[in-house]
Amino acid sequence: MPSTERKRVLSGMRSTGKLHLGNYVGALQNWVRMQDEYECFFFIADWHALTTDYADTSKVKANSIEVLLDWLAAGLEPERCTMFIQSHVPQHAELHLLFSMITPLGWLERVPTYKEQRENIAEKDLSTYGFLGYPVLQAADILIYKGDFVPVGEDQVPHVELTREIARRFNQFYGKESPVLPEPKPLLTPAAKLPGTDGRKMSKSYGNTILLTDPEPVVRQKLKTMVTDPARIRRSDPGNPDICPVGDLHKVFSSPETMAKVNEGCRSAGIGCIECKSWAADALVQVLNPMQHRRKKYEDNPQLAWDILEAGSTAARKVADATMAEVRASMGMSLEYEPPRRSESGK
Repeated sequence: MPSTERKRVLSGMRSTGKLHLGNYVGALQNWVRMQDEYECFFFIADWHALTTDYADTSKVKANSIEVLLDWLAAGLEPERCTMFIQSHVPQHAELHLLFSMITPLGWLERVPTYKEQRENIAEKDLSTYGFLGYPVLQAADILIYKGDFVPVGEDQVPHVELTREIARRFNQFYGKESPVLPEPKPLLTPAAKLPGTDGRKMSKSYGNTILLTDPEPVVRQKLKTMVTDPARIRRSDPGNPDICPVGDLHKVFSSPETMAKVNEGCRSAGIGCIECKSWAADALVQVLNPMQHRRKKYEDNPQLAWDILEAGSTAARKVADATMAEVRASMGMSLEYEPPRRSESGK
């Protein structure tokens, strides 16, 4: 098991089902690298999924398993990190409740993604307490493990800052002698923005994804329809890989030798977009095939994956229990019997 001497990292993904290349490049690839450098806790955030998908929960559990299968396929290993399901560690909910008592509404209303998501997900009613308060649950997720770092992209730094503010406020109220909860720091991780097949950011909501489970024929077909440099109207027109979504894929997945051929051939109109796309597909398949091979073991026997989650959840509960004992004690609300205090006059 990971050494407790290493700094602790906490991160999670919502129960959204099968992951795509954007999820891999944006987070999962970095998680795999972190396993030996940090003590890692990675959780499947099924309660967070309910903040937007509360009206139909029928797929949440199945989606959680799909996420785990992709984690294992990408290279996360139970011997090197702790993987668990958020709802299987009920202490998250208890700490969330306690934090909700001290978190000012104004802090939540200024979270950048709050208004942004309410506007972008107009088809769902997000005027709920759960949606407004999800950053508080997020803070509980992190602080209950006393995480040193939270791996995030720059756009997510405000979420970590809010977690730090909640920890600070808690310590001001209840940790006067010594802080109860540490203030975690954002760990900025390299993450290229990966375009989808339509040129926009790869996202399930746009229907433009390449899944980690897509077989080779599907990958090649999706690449064939991918948008390219709009300046290349005819085969003889020179292009610019720096403004082409297929060029962006090459920069992430292709070898320097292939990149050199892309740069030369595209800019001189020496190659067509079809050939360029086939090279990108070659690079993607080299990444995806080993993942799909590892995934098959768990697809054939999903109980193996479930057992990994159960063992991880058991380990996570032990850590969460210890933190909650400290939290309750600091608030004068421990579960142990304490004799009533008598005033001086009552002696």
